[in-house]
Amino acid sequence: MSNLAKEKQYKKIITALSVIIPLAVAGLFGVNLQKLGFDIQPLTFLPPIYATVNGLTAIVLLAAVVAIKKGNKKLHQQLNTFAIACSLVFLLLYIAYHMTSDSTKFGGEGFIKYIYYFILFTHIILSIVVIPFVLTTYMRASLGNFTEHKKIAKITFPLWLYVAVTGVVVYLMISPYYV
Repeated sequence: MSNLAKEKQYKKIITALSVIIPLAVAGLFGVNLQKLGFDIQPLTFLPPIYATVNGLTAIVLLAAVVAIKKGNKKLHQQLNTFAIACSLVFLLLYIAYHMTSDSTKFGGEGFIKYIYYFILFTHIILSIVVIPFVLTTYMRASLGNFTEHKKIAKITFPLWLYVAVTGVVVYLMISPYYV
């Protein structure tokens, strides 16, 4: 199969995942297993863990850029694969928390509340937007299309880094209000 045919096939998968993942997260976000009658303890210990995973993702992304700047393509690829795995782990932990625990409301008041909601809103929107960018960037590298990979990576990297860092910031800002 030619790279063009593979890319066409991958683009269908990327499009599907880019729609399915946000819809699944939104759908599962509204499912509370306790309210459905399941005898399960709230997984209230998860937020600092998934915030740490977000922080680790940011560090790994920065290390991946350093690796490619130094010409280490293999390490760059390994680090980006690990960053994708971290993002997936974050997502699973985030869903598990919200399926077993009530959402925490931000308790700050005044100007800080507007800052928090701005960061939260941009984090959520860009976490959806970044999905096809990450997958397309990874696909192009996997297919050896490094010219196109490099072009989209210049967009993907800052978006993904912003999502990872703001995930930590959102956690730090809301953590005093966890029950």
